[in-house]
Amino acid sequence: MNLIEILIPPFVLGLLGLVLGLLIFLVGKYFAVVEDHRIEELEKMLPRYNCGACGYAGCHDLATAMLAGKCRANACKPIKPEDMVLLNKYLDELLKENQPVVKAK
Repeated sequence: MNLIEILIPPFVLGLLGLVLGLLIFLVGKYFAVVEDHRIEELEKMLPRYNCGACGYAGCHDLATAMLAGKCRANACKPIKPEDMVLLNKYLDELLKENQPVVKAK
């Protein structure tokens, strides 16, 4: 065996790994889903039990519905009253600023 026969397989695998890694990077960059940061902020204000008592699949779906204007903080059953007041104030501020709300599915 000569040196070229030994170096060809690692070179081919390294080149293949580089090409596939670049492809994964490009796909991740161009097909990335950008989510509204306000949903995450609302979700942090909720109790995050994901119990479904509100009628939605979990706290994330409830936060999305709140931004769409479908419900208020009182839809969440286990939320504390003081947290409900803060959450409703936050929602009112969002509406005052005339920021576009997320369209519901």
